[in-house]
Amino acid sequence: MRLKYFVLILLFSTVSINAQDWVRFDSLLVKGIDQIYGIKFQEAEKTFKIVEKEYPRHPAGKFFGAMITWWKIATDIDNTQYDDEFYDQVEEAIDLCDDILDDNDKNVDGLFFKGGSLGFRGRLHAIRESWFDAALDGKEALPLIFKAYENDPTRIDVQMGFGIYNYYAAVIPTRYPVVKPFMVFFPKGDKDKGLKQLEHVAFNGRYTKIESRYFLMTLYFQFENNWEEAMKYAKLLIKDYPDNPVFQKYYGTIFVRKNDYESAQKVFRNVLDKVKKGYPAYNDRFEREAEYYIGMHHREKGNIDSTVYYLSKSVAISKVIEKDEPKGFLIMGSLYLAMAYDKIGRRQDAIKLYKEVLEYKDRSNSHKLAEQYLKTPYKD
Repeated sequence: MRLKYFVLILLFSTVSINAQDWVRFDSLLVKGIDQIYGIKFQEAEKTFKIVEKEYPRHPAGKFFGAMITWWKIATDIDNTQYDDEFYDQVEEAIDLCDDILDDNDKNVDGLFFKGGSLGFRGRLHAIRESWFDAALDGKEALPLIFKAYENDPTRIDVQMGFGIYNYYAAVIPTRYPVVKPFMVFFPKGDKDKGLKQLEHVAFNGRYTKIESRYFLMTLYFQFENNWEEAMKYAKLLIKDYPDNPVFQKYYGTIFVRKNDYESAQKVFRNVLDKVKKGYPAYNDRFEREAEYYIGMHHREKGNIDSTVYYLSKSVAISKVIEKDEPKGFLIMGSLYLAMAYDKIGRRQDAIKLYKEVLEYKDRSNSHKLAEQYLKTPYKD
């Protein structure tokens, strides 16, 4: 038996998995993870139920069951309907890890999956802006991940936790000052080191490879403004998971940031086609975004009627999705639609929308432009 398989067998046998069972266990995890990112949630649930049944003491089944719910949240991030279910599932995974660690506090799987569970829970707390809860989870998760690495430096997947921490600890406090008071309890971060650690896992990890690629794509997109690096990971993700709407959305939006609307509109037409065909997780939020960017492509080309057609659809969906808190697509979509109305002589429709824009929060000089075009109709 080759050395790498012997090492992995030793790792998993610490949680009552026989050497003969490891190949099946590993294949189930790889299969289930692939199903999660492929947005095949029902299939993934079946796979991880098998893991729970056949390996009841191992935390992987519970952990990845929670990850299915996490990706349901990720495809509809402002919808909180799955939050409680996710928190409950994470708690079950943590309880199982605690049982393992009570028997052996150096068990790598118990440490790794508990740290991962706390990390993902903290991630959702941060998305929901529950900064104190996020900080508590992070404070508890970090030493677990370090301890797992100390006990087994060959476990590459563990390094994803280091990478995320090193990057966020260096960057987030400067972007979100409200977080700064909590950082006194944590080690100092290192942005460049974090990126290198994530890159190592992205190409060499087994169970966290795809998540590391996803993180790198979003970090280069949201924080680094490095469209080429973001695109590198987007292409890898799209190649393996062409029907994941989150990956596809980023892929198209990176083209937008590169001012390549021609390529972007091709991506978003494909998104729109999948929405209409009822592909899993291709919901109205992705439809709203696709309509917006296709409309902006027509605006760039000077096709005013098509601009009005697509932006009207985007604004209509946005008014439903963003009724409680108007955001970018509603604000900017309404502004650009009003400007298009002006160009085709629908002045009263334009005025109505400019006034609506003024009722929303200011975004990218939207108030200044709306006030300007209320006085004088928009012209190129």
